Amino acid sequence: MTELGNGKVLVEIDGPVTIVTINRPEARNACDVETVKALHDAFMAFEADPESRVGILTGAEGAFCAGADLAELASGDAIGFCWAGKDKGVTRRRLAKPVIAAVEGHAVAAGLALAVWCDMRVASETAVFGVFCRRFGGPMPNGTTVRLPRIVGESRALDMLMTGRPVKAAEAHAIGLADRLVPAGEALPAAKQLAHQLAEFPQLAMLSDRASTISQWDYAEEDAIDREIAGSKPAFEQQFQSGARQFTAGAGRHGSFD
Repeated sequence: MTELGNGKVLVEIDGPVTIVTINRPEARNACDVETVKALHDAFMAFEADPESRVGILTGAEGAFCAGADLAELASGDAIGFCWAGKDKGVTRRRLAKPVIAAVEGHAVAAGLALAVWCDMRVASETAVFGVFCRRFGGPMPNGTTVRLPRIVGESRALDMLMTGRPVKAAEAHAIGLADRLVPAGEALPAAKQLAHQLAEFPQLAMLSDRASTISQWDYAEEDAIDREIAGSKPAFEQQFQSGARQFTAGAGRHGSFD
């Protein structure tokens, strides 16, 4: 086991499979900038490793990722840092190898961005997806407005993005956001089984088909993300820091809009 970001990210090698775990359970695996950059470094190492064929992204102790660390945002320290930015933004681009999300609990706000950055999502019945930062004025300049509609369709994506409502595991599976639905506690074992299955295939054909599928959209993905980032700047500058302060003061926890 390798630790990155002062232990906030754990990396385990299981034969041809690399398992990356967000390890901030005290914050439901919400990510500060150090964690996001550590995730970037972990996946760059995975991509560069010729022995590693498939990656898994998961979270420690029953949560996937509750998004950005709003205490850090409220302080102003993270304003200007983007999860899809060029300064070690982990969701900037898709990798040359497949990554599977193993989702237990909440995958919300920027945590949703991590989930849709992955090629496939194995979700347990405890999983909850959503744009929970909506109530705090937080935009999604992390690939979500580009990738989510490509997965579930524009109308369903707009429903999630504009309302910020929670989408539980059964609905996520029904709309194609979750590819596999498993019992509580089984997301990581099921993702490992799937990852090893993919790793056993002849790689050139699988990776060629994957690359074609990813690159066939009207906009190159990085160009679309550049547009997303540019459009989100006013919200970051005018609303999100004050919204983060509301959260740290106790408002809107546990997905409540009251």
